[in-house]
Amino acid sequence: MRRTILIVVIGLSAAVAYWLFVGGSDPQSQEATPESGGSLADVIVPDTFTTNAQLGEQVYTAVCAECHGANAAGIGGVAPPLVHAIYRPSHHGDEAFQVAASVGVRAHHWPFGNMPPVEGLTRGDVAMVVTYIRELQEANGIN
Repeated sequence: MRRTILIVVIGLSAAVAYWLFVGGSDPQSQEATPESGGSLADVIVPDTFTTNAQLGEQVYTAVCAECHGANAAGIGGVAPPLVHAIYRPSHHGDEAFQVAASVGVRAHHWPFGNMPPVEGLTRGDVAMVVTYIRELQEANGIN
């Protein structure tokens, strides 16, 4: 009996984690986006970044900026801004970024379509990118 309950609890936990990180929907946070091109957010860039954020900025610029735009401001018709309250740490924790990079994510906050996995990034690379994004968010009042 205990084993059955444990299996059910583990299964439900896995389903909830999958829903939150890959498929959860939050219809109240759906926002319209410009048809194409242009930044979606006005991002204040701090004068200095920590060393880890500087490394993250390099990885971000090389791998992520093509879709998420310069300084994580998003690109209309392509991908959302990561400097946005939706991606605050209490809503999308650091591990959500790890999951998105490693396995992709189903569209659930924005009408951009699904994000595919990002090939060639290590967990360390993503951790540095997250540090960069978090410092940008903090500079923009997103904590």
